[in-house]
Amino acid sequence: MDIDKLIDGVMDSYEKYGGINRSGAENFPNRQNVVSVLQDLQFLIFPGFKYDEDINAGNLRYITGMHINRIISVLTSEIQKALVFVVSQNNCDNDDYDKSDVENSHCYKLAEKVVFALITEIPELRRKIQLDVQAAVDGDPAAKSNEEVILSYPGLEAIVVYRIAHFLHKNGVAIIPRIMSEHVHGKTGIDIHPGATIGESFFIDHGTGIVIGETTIIGNNVKIYQGVTLGALSVKKELKSTKRHPTVEDNVTIYAGATILGGETVIGHDSTIGGNTWVTKSVPPGTVYTK
Repeated sequence: MDIDKLIDGVMDSYEKYGGINRSGAENFPNRQNVVSVLQDLQFLIFPGFKYDEDINAGNLRYITGMHINRIISVLTSEIQKALVFVVSQNNCDNDDYDKSDVENSHCYKLAEKVVFALITEIPELRRKIQLDVQAAVDGDPAAKSNEEVILSYPGLEAIVVYRIAHFLHKNGVAIIPRIMSEHVHGKTGIDIHPGATIGESFFIDHGTGIVIGETTIIGNNVKIYQGVTLGALSVKKELKSTKRHPTVEDNVTIYAGATILGGETVIGHDSTIGGNTWVTKSVPPGTVYTK
């Protein structure tokens, strides 16, 4: 068959079914760029741990600056795309709407402001993440050191990406936080929605199969094992703006396979939820729940 006919067939499908993400601010963020900038952000959190770079006292400032400059350049552009896309979707029924009115200067300035805020927040994110590392060392008898946790624990990687994505989500960035969270979900099997609210010293042990929904609230010093779901009782679309997922107060341990559902469900502080349990009603503080 003529190669031109093959190309024509594929080109025709582009016209019929869409699904094309061209370059430029008027289009959807690029997943590869988002994942790349996420790696730069992870460098700032743990320099030298995740990626092969020759770091020493003499070049650390230079390498840090290189990553920060790349974050500013790439992430600003991708956030700009996300902002323009959201505005265009919200105005798609307006005959007077013109993408050119919004796609450049205004959205770029907003994007740049968010990126600078994120980089400013890095020291605070590092403080919180160090507490997460320590929670893993304190909570897992198999953990020999902070460095082992940083290098090898998928639960910590999921938490690091969550904390970055949550900051962006909280600051009004659409799409990109989900790209980040779903990227690490694919790597670790841990699904944390960037809209969830998670306190300090959070520890995920083993991790595979964990689901933490968008409106979940988790307090401080909480430990969760593999296969835990913090989910919704209903997935009806009209409930999207309501609190659908549970609240877990401070100092709670949730063992493997537990399912906790519902926006009104509160797991009281200092409680333990046993493995393979099904919880749809609130649990008082200090409870050992094994039903």
